[in-house]
Amino acid sequence: MQEVKFVYPLLEEQKRVVITTHQKPDGDAMGAALGLYHFLSQLNHHVTVISPTNWANFLDWMPGCDKVLDFENDRELASKIISEADVLFCLDFNILHRTKNLEPVLAAASCLKVLIDHHQQPQVEVFDYGISNVHKSSTCEMVFDFIDASPFSTLLNKDIATCLFTGIMTDTGSFRFSSTTAEVHRVIAVLKETGIDHTEIYEHIYDNFSESRLRFIGNALLNRLEVLYEYNAAVMAIPKKDLVKYEIKTGDTEGLVNYLLTMEGIKLGALLIDRTEERKWSFRSKGDFDVNVFARLHFEGGGHRNAAGGRSSESLEENVQKFKTVIKEYEQQLQ
Repeated sequence: MQEVKFVYPLLEEQKRVVITTHQKPDGDAMGAALGLYHFLSQLNHHVTVISPTNWANFLDWMPGCDKVLDFENDRELASKIISEADVLFCLDFNILHRTKNLEPVLAAASCLKVLIDHHQQPQVEVFDYGISNVHKSSTCEMVFDFIDASPFSTLLNKDIATCLFTGIMTDTGSFRFSSTTAEVHRVIAVLKETGIDHTEIYEHIYDNFSESRLRFIGNALLNRLEVLYEYNAAVMAIPKKDLVKYEIKTGDTEGLVNYLLTMEGIKLGALLIDRTEERKWSFRSKGDFDVNVFARLHFEGGGHRNAAGGRSSESLEENVQKFKTVIKEYEQQLQ
């Protein structure tokens, strides 16, 4: 994988460009994709953003989101666009299987593939150009760096800044996570200078949910939370029936796992959700406990040191029991 700076000369002539993200794109993934979309469109490239799946409704307000193609809804068109692309940008994921059913289409694409991502252990052999930096707060911060270091940095505008601010804000937990460096604040200052309204962006993301979601969270905290005090850990297992009862949509469970770390003394929070096709884990930690390693070793996942995910085809009950078994190996680390 060559350095991402070698992509700049390729952008001097018009190209057919596709931008994609991981499945169920969050604020960082969608923000990075749309920020890059607005940037490349100003260079007169023919740009298409393709999401592997649907996304949360609270992202629909973002400039350009109405032009994003959902692969699951139109596989034939999306596959055709990818097969004809000159350049494919892969954002906020570093292993192709994180794109779900889009994976074989991306693997078969003959175009140049560019990676911009901040997760650990990238599948570097898949990409022609790219950058993988686990020390960055978000992929949106990295897209800003990509734009800022380019010969076209003056193209940064309000639409780009709005999208990038969204991703940086969400992936840093509204700037409270340890990934919020001084450089992040310098980037935010530049984005603010374009005229973005950070209060409005915050309200779109965090103050835009349904009553049923709030009741779902209440039920989860009251009836699905188990605290393992001897390990300074908490686990919450959400059965499928809860998702149906409260009419939970894509994005409604985002941030739920963070509630677990708000309890005094808890160093590891684990959220398990019974999806139709598989069980999905979200892990969060404080301090030096590495949930990336934990998820990779035990739950077919990975991510960052303090934030990771996993999956399993086993039942909800089997997963919870497995978690309670393997956590015993980490008792000393969690004390």
